[in-house]
Amino acid sequence: MDEKQTKEKIMMVLEKIRPFINHDGGDLEFVDFKDGIVYVKLLGACAGCSMIDSTLQDGIANLLMEEVDGVLGVMNVSDDTAINPTNE
Repeated sequence: MDEKQTKEKIMMVLEKIRPFINHDGGDLEFVDFKDGIVYVKLLGACAGCSMIDSTLQDGIANLLMEEVDGVLGVMNVSDDTAINPTNE
């Protein structure tokens, strides 16, 4: 699977998760996939939720790693978080 196909598969899996996140007043946005890490932005009620780590690791990450080859983890990014902090 090439990078474009991997990103499309990631977005399909995220669409399956979205209704559960929407149910609790939140949402998520796919930002990027780089070096095995899926970068998402949690929005709405999810942005400040105390369960954000559990949602990311126990929910989103587990499902993505199970369904998409090459996914090693998930990271939440915010407006002030750079995807590539070394600016390479």
